[in-house]
Amino acid sequence: MSEEWLTKIKNGGILSEAELGDLCSKVIDLFSEENNLVNCSAPIKVVGDIHGQFYDLLELFRISGSIPTHKYIFMGDYVDRGYNSIETIEYLLTLKVLYPEHIILLRGNHESLQTSSVTF
Repeated sequence: MSEEWLTKIKNGGILSEAELGDLCSKVIDLFSEENNLVNCSAPIKVVGDIHGQFYDLLELFRISGSIPTHKYIFMGDYVDRGYNSIETIEYLLTLKVLYPEHIILLRGNHESLQTSSVTF
C-alpha cells in the first residue's frame, strides 16, 4: 500500500478486492487504536458532508492544500448521493493509513448501518 493507491483512485480506478481488504484491515487497526476523543492542534482544516463528490474532494485539496502538508478533520457523510462514493471513501481511508496524524475521520449519519444498508 502506497501513494500508488492514491494515484490509482485519483485517475478513475478503484482498488481491487485484495487491495480493499488490505486497506480495511489497516484502517480498522488504526481506528481501534484511536481514542473516542481525539486531540488536534491548529492549524487544521474542517470539512463536512462530501457525499460521494470525489472530484469536489480533489478540488478541495487542490485549493486548500494536500495532506500531509496540511491537517484535516472530516466531519463524516463521505458516501451517498454523489456518483463516486466508492472512490471518495477509498481515497480518504488510504490517506488515513498513509498519514494518520494528518487526517481525522469522524463518523456521520451516512456512515451508520441504517443509512448505508440496502433493503429490497
